[in-house]
Amino acid sequence: MRSAYLITDSRYWLQAGEQLDQNWVLVEAGGPSTNMKDWTEWVIDRAKDSKIGIDARLISFQTATALNNALKPKNSKLHYPPQNLVDLVWREKPSRSREPIYVQPNEFTGTGAGEKLTRLRAWIKEQRPAMPSYSRSEPKPSQMQVATLIANLSSIAWLLNLRGDDIPFNPVFHAYLFVGLESATLFIEESKLTEEVKGYLQSIGITWRDYNELWTFLRRKEWGEGNVIISPQTSYAICLMMTSFRYTVLPSFVEEMKAVKNDKEIHGLRNAYLRDGAAYVRWLAWLEQKIQQGYDITEYEAAWRLTEYRRKNKYYMGLAYENISATGTNAALPHYVPHKATAKMIERETPYLNDSGGQYRDGTCDTTRTVHFGRPSQDQCEAYTRVLQGHIAIDSAVFPEGTSGAKLDVLARKALWQDGLNYMHGTGHGFGSFLNVHEGPQSFSSDTVLVPGHVITNEPGFYLAGKWGMRIESALAVRRVKTKGQFNGDVWLGFERLTAVPIQTKMVREVMLSKEERQWLKDHNRRCLEQLEPFLREDKRAMRYLRREAERGIGIAGAGPGGLTIDWD
Repeated sequence: MRSAYLITDSRYWLQAGEQLDQNWVLVEAGGPSTNMKDWTEWVIDRAKDSKIGIDARLISFQTATALNNALKPKNSKLHYPPQNLVDLVWREKPSRSREPIYVQPNEFTGTGAGEKLTRLRAWIKEQRPAMPSYSRSEPKPSQMQVATLIANLSSIAWLLNLRGDDIPFNPVFHAYLFVGLESATLFIEESKLTEEVKGYLQSIGITWRDYNELWTFLRRKEWGEGNVIISPQTSYAICLMMTSFRYTVLPSFVEEMKAVKNDKEIHGLRNAYLRDGAAYVRWLAWLEQKIQQGYDITEYEAAWRLTEYRRKNKYYMGLAYENISATGTNAALPHYVPHKATAKMIERETPYLNDSGGQYRDGTCDTTRTVHFGRPSQDQCEAYTRVLQGHIAIDSAVFPEGTSGAKLDVLARKALWQDGLNYMHGTGHGFGSFLNVHEGPQSFSSDTVLVPGHVITNEPGFYLAGKWGMRIESALAVRRVKTKGQFNGDVWLGFERLTAVPIQTKMVREVMLSKEERQWLKDHNRRCLEQLEPFLREDKRAMRYLRREAERGIGIAGAGPGGLTIDWD
């Protein structure tokens, strides 16, 4: 095999096709032409009497185990070189960040790190020993579960109520955390620890060692007798160092705890989305005015301006991810990011999509709105209306306990499917409380059961390759709801909408909406006015925009005599 392949899912097919040169072959994972869901199936299909080199640090236990088992019948296996071959030729590889870490106060977390560690240790004690289920003998000390090793950066940050600045847009830091029943060790570069943080770590019973000492710690099995619990997503390099007789693989309990937000975290997210929504509306009002005045605004400039509005907000810590600011053909790329030198001017003939959010000490935001600055075509209006109907269906869903996000996904797609339309990305994902904008295990693609306290985005879309794209995204929190029948008692759940940004009605075809959908749209925009007015009273331009969106009709007026057109504006 002498070719270079990029194997990617549908989010990046169009973008990869534009950006790859002649040295690369694009493989569309999950596409009709390949009939393969991901890169592992592609490798398995081509392997025969092969050694397949891979950096063990960059593949999880779950993936490595499944891949090795599938390769065995083909007389093939994974091989783990002592050095990453890309690193050997990457001459300008940036050094590891040494930014200091800092404490996330209880006023934002709602739960102290000590209490979280106590819950984690209780869970470790509850896990059955590493012995056959049929065995009736007493477990040996070597078979008992005595600790857990956490490699997931957001889980470490959440568990210890610490934050950092090592990964762009994600307030996490490079570290490993070993939690035993009586003690815990954080493996981290000491230069990142201020005296305040050292004192804090001591107060919650955490010692620290150099980041690279983890490998010596594992090789010497310094924790003594007993098994260490790891998650299926743990780096396979860690598993190779420990050997299978010293670890047990279980779903991450920390991930499970982190996903269910407490009352303080939900309160913080509500406030963060209000401030972020106010910045978004200020920006929309500015952008619309500039375009109406005849100015040409690039995708890059629009994104930069929105960031400047967010930067003025209380508790602002940065962006949650790079601004997706896209017009015309670029909007058909779900994860397109504009660059100053190549950004397009925002078009008047096609929808403009902006997917962005701020990181705040009290919450992580993720919002998408699609707007039109001209007169939308019929096919744009019909597609947008179908996307909106899917968005409303998820937002309005009521479901019993035990329902997973995957079981609700069809609600977002039903209206699109009626017209033979679809989108190839997920309908929504969990997100953090001043942590990563993508967080699990819950999503609308997951079989994880939704419970009160879960937060999740609602983001159906449609993308017409080479022409335009659209998406509407709001953040939701799972909550209990009262129903008319209350069959089986208080077991019914629904969603609370956190996002407070109006949905432009210009592209909506009112005739396609039901009475309930029309009311939902009007109620949402009026609710945005009520919620955001306290933040925007001093901004006349933003208030005009907000009031107009709350009061305007649905759709655009048809052409009158002589082709005269009148918009609600």
